[in-house]
Amino acid sequence: FPSPGSTGAKRSDGGRRAMAEKYHAIVSPDWNGCLAPCGPFDVLAYTWPGLSDRLEDIFRAYTGNRITLSAAIEQIRNLVPGGVARARMDAYLDAEFRTYPGVAELIEWCAANDILFMINTTGAIGYFQRVFAKNLLPPVPVLSAHPMISYASGPGDPEAIFTLRETADKPVHTRAVAGTYGVPWGRIILMGDSGGDAPHFEWGAEAGALRIGSMPKASLGACADDLGFSLDMVFGVSYLSGGTRDVEREMTVDFRDLRDIISRHLGI
Repeated sequence: FPSPGSTGAKRSDGGRRAMAEKYHAIVSPDWNGCLAPCGPFDVLAYTWPGLSDRLEDIFRAYTGNRITLSAAIEQIRNLVPGGVARARMDAYLDAEFRTYPGVAELIEWCAANDILFMINTTGAIGYFQRVFAKNLLPPVPVLSAHPMISYASGPGDPEAIFTLRETADKPVHTRAVAGTYGVPWGRIILMGDSGGDAPHFEWGAEAGALRIGSMPKASLGACADDLGFSLDMVFGVSYLSGGTRDVEREMTVDFRDLRDIISRHLGI
């Protein structure tokens, strides 16, 4: 793993302009369990299968806000004997990559309608570098992700990459992008699924952003009660009241349906 602060990817810690286009709205979603049925540490479990249970425990601890993300990463650094080589990441993606249906089409629709789609996640920068290099997703102009795995800059990288180290960085980065393009906060759409998205939604409730719980988990509901914010809507399969996760059912949800929801909210 790189030391804290190091990454080969081009970064935008201060929120520089990503592309020349003028955007009138922003969609800022989480990734893991929100747009794709995977976890941020799955590539580690794929590489070191014996660590799967421990990695899952760490994931649940920080998404439930029992420990910070930085504490979770420190535990992982102590567990995992080394980083993930690019070839190993590619092997994982070749074997395991998938999103919920319609996610790629949603990204393309946002781009066609001058809506900035930024991925805002605790997942690794390097995961997305290889996803875009392998054309597994349409390009996005902005990525906010963790540097725990990262590679040298490549032509497929998003134009702006924000280094996310704590879940509280999510609203900071969304605000920075909104400020860069002059997008009013009421024209921001936030999406998340777990307690790790609570800082994003807490800010969004104050800012007037649309807050969508995508496949929302009980940890998000608990944080909403504790922090006093609400979701504007639930999309997909809800676990707010608990229950065993049903990935097969989740995979029947079509994210293209969000196009009408976003259009109505933005009046386009």
